[in-house]
Amino acid sequence: MGLWGWILFAVPVLAMLVLDLRAASGGDGKDPTLRSAALWTSAWIGLALVFGLAVYVLHGGEAAVAYLTAYVVEESLSIDNIFVFVLIFSELRTPAAQQRKVLYWGIVGAVFLRAVLIASGMYLLDRFQWITYIFAAVIVLAAARIVFAKEQERRAVVKACAVCDSWVARFVPITPVLHDGRFIVRQGGRWVATPLFIALVVVETTDFVFALDSIPAAFAISRVPFLVYTSNVFAMLGLRSLYFVLGGAVQRLRYLRAGLAIILAFVGAKMLLAEVVPIPTWVSLAVIAAALGGAVIASVAVERRPSLARP
Repeated sequence: MGLWGWILFAVPVLAMLVLDLRAASGGDGKDPTLRSAALWTSAWIGLALVFGLAVYVLHGGEAAVAYLTAYVVEESLSIDNIFVFVLIFSELRTPAAQQRKVLYWGIVGAVFLRAVLIASGMYLLDRFQWITYIFAAVIVLAAARIVFAKEQERRAVVKACAVCDSWVARFVPITPVLHDGRFIVRQGGRWVATPLFIALVVVETTDFVFALDSIPAAFAISRVPFLVYTSNVFAMLGLRSLYFVLGGAVQRLRYLRAGLAIILAFVGAKMLLAEVVPIPTWVSLAVIAAALGGAVIASVAVERRPSLARP
């Protein structure tokens, strides 16, 4: 997409990351507020949309629609991460002020991890056409996982968060006590990890698992590395603030995971049938938006029904 495209992407993202780091450092020790989280979420979404406008100016409408569709897919699927984040911090009893630090460094790590995974995926797709069918199958299986493996996912996260029995403890000694937002502390003449470090590791590993679903989904929308990576990054970087907006409500959105499963199933089918029944990108965007919006509306309607039924 050219040097200017990467510059227009990197400069504002790095500037926002510096500002976000100051907030994540939590120097005032205060818990993040819903208002500040909403403002940060709006800022990241706004920046992503402005970047989409830049893609339109530089590369035309087709590229802009592909970028926007990939962004909406990634942003939608990243909501699935929030379910896991809520469970991780609940199991480890992580204070809200320290949660934002974990999420900041976890998401920054995910940005670099996804660069490697996207580059690897593009390499495989360029050389082995049959990999497309494997990626499509992975996406469809991910849809099934969301619907049918919720309890298995919960048990795996709970086990990983067990301070003394976590697999992390096999590699590094762990203290069960939090130490003012520090990941590693020196204790008894040796370095030990805190529960905050476990939270960071579990956040990173779960994102790796989710990336194996979401990156192939982005490949179903576009095979242009620039569009796939930038849409991924913008979706991931807004995830920390989105967690603090939705974290308390996400469990009440009972149909949200079903909506995400529909999105994955559709994207997997689109990838499988690309050579037989090519689906225009704008149609994909409409279907994805309808599935996500319908899931949210249905969840809100069901949540309000008991209160409406009261005398």
